[in-house]
Amino acid sequence: MAKTSTGGKASSRPKSSASNNKKAGGENGSPSFDPAKAQEEYKKRKQSQLEAIKGTDKDVLSEMLYEMVLGREFEQKCAEVYRIGKIGGFCHLYIGQEAIAIGVQTQLEDRDFVIGSYRDHVQAMVQGISAEAVMAELYGKAGGNVGGKGGSMHMFSEEHNFFGGHGIVGGQIGVATGLAFAQKYKETGGVTVCYFGEAAVNQGIFHESLNMAALWGLPCIYICENNKYGMGTSQERAMSISSISSKAEGYGMHGEFVDGMDVMNVREVVGRAIKRGREESAPTLLEVRAYRYMGHSMSDPGKYRSTEEIKKYQERDPIRLFKDSLKEAKIFDDKDFEDIEKRANTKVGEAIEFAENSPLPDESELLTDVYA
Repeated sequence: MAKTSTGGKASSRPKSSASNNKKAGGENGSPSFDPAKAQEEYKKRKQSQLEAIKGTDKDVLSEMLYEMVLGREFEQKCAEVYRIGKIGGFCHLYIGQEAIAIGVQTQLEDRDFVIGSYRDHVQAMVQGISAEAVMAELYGKAGGNVGGKGGSMHMFSEEHNFFGGHGIVGGQIGVATGLAFAQKYKETGGVTVCYFGEAAVNQGIFHESLNMAALWGLPCIYICENNKYGMGTSQERAMSISSISSKAEGYGMHGEFVDGMDVMNVREVVGRAIKRGREESAPTLLEVRAYRYMGHSMSDPGKYRSTEEIKKYQERDPIRLFKDSLKEAKIFDDKDFEDIEKRANTKVGEAIEFAENSPLPDESELLTDVYA
């Protein structure tokens, strides 16, 4: 994985006020879609992204784009095979949020840890688990990265320092705090990255963990992937203060808001957090605002959102934005993009073939790895 970082201007934190929660008029109470405003936001973000791209190695940019395209293609294929019954149980897709995992994990080192929630397929792959092993796990096959026993929500690999995949909302936050404590105790110089959704912020474990991390000076980077909806409930209906990053002030730690639709902005801010964790053994809370285009899971039709709201965010699609910036900066051209997409499509095809041909777990495995 790439280890370089890039500079640029930090995003300003949104005003921390309950007044931020007021709704604009629109279908289902969601904001009406203004194409001109969306285009203006897109242009502004692209200009900022262009500046950041200039200071980043071309090979790193290529790998970042490939990982984003692979993540999108992989998740779209997951939706397809889920609908025909190849994947069972819950399945939470990452479509629209690719810039977060790629912006974060392409900067990590072998000594660093990653832990997340149940929306974990792309994060697992960026961390080094093969697309084949992830797809086979989704199929419940023996070739899956945990032998077909974890499924969609429980990817895990000690080899790649990926510690889940957790189905309990907020449950991973306490585990991440423990991982960071171990890193500090053993003086490894590593950091722990912990992903969770905005709904987990309302859980007690969030507050207890951040308080402990600040008291003990733990190298933990708490990343709230704020996609605006906890299952089908909008953030503004469930949270009195909409600025999650400002909650860091209550624990005396650094907090920052990040545009999660901009992979370079994610990379920049997380780079500072990694440096803070390594050099100061200090925790950071980041609110990374993105948007999932699909429902909460494959069983969620997402009728609580209007088509206008979805269109608004698709205008700033993280992959489209990144491609346009790379092309304008004359880093890549259409042929390069075609090659990357072909490479990603081939990899997803290989993952499907591997999962289809992998055997089911043997009956003798039924009670292994079960503890009481």
